Amino acid sequence: MWMPANTLAAPAQPSAASCPPLLQHTFPRLQDGAPQNLCQFQGKVLLIVNTASYCGFTTQYQGLEALHAQYAPRGLVVLGFPSNDFGQQEPGNSKQIADVCFNTYGVKFPMFEKSVVVGNAASPLYKALRGASGTSPKWNFHKYLVGRNGQVLASYPSNTEPLAPALLSDVQRALKTPRLAAID
Repeated sequence: MWMPANTLAAPAQPSAASCPPLLQHTFPRLQDGAPQNLCQFQGKVLLIVNTASYCGFTTQYQGLEALHAQYAPRGLVVLGFPSNDFGQQEPGNSKQIADVCFNTYGVKFPMFEKSVVVGNAASPLYKALRGASGTSPKWNFHKYLVGRNGQVLASYPSNTEPLAPALLSDVQRALKTPRLAAID
């Protein structure tokens, strides 16, 4: 039913109390630098990936986008975090990175500004991912699968393609988990 724009209700904001600790972080979006709180993805299955524009694995953007497009209606969200931590393969600024992601590879899943993913200077999200999984990225395009409850389910090395049977099986199994009701 159509309603004038000024009468539409604002989308419900997730309660901080119900948002899993892993998602209680805000990052600037790649396309415009606007802050985006990861709590908006609570209740979704997430595939979190550190990316780079000039890496031998950069073509994985195509598989990540295909995975996102196929499973988004069921609750999967791919989240991309460009990083220059490995081989200086992400040297550009946000505009240059966005050009590669959006124009070259047609990425539509959420991408964030460049961040550090390893070591003591790693972003709080990547420190939490490392703590929960016991694994740090060893190169670009390392993937973490996070369940609807905000818990890390699996970690995949860079050479695991987004459409690899084992990753797909894990995604499908995670998507079968029912959404939890928000606790307010």
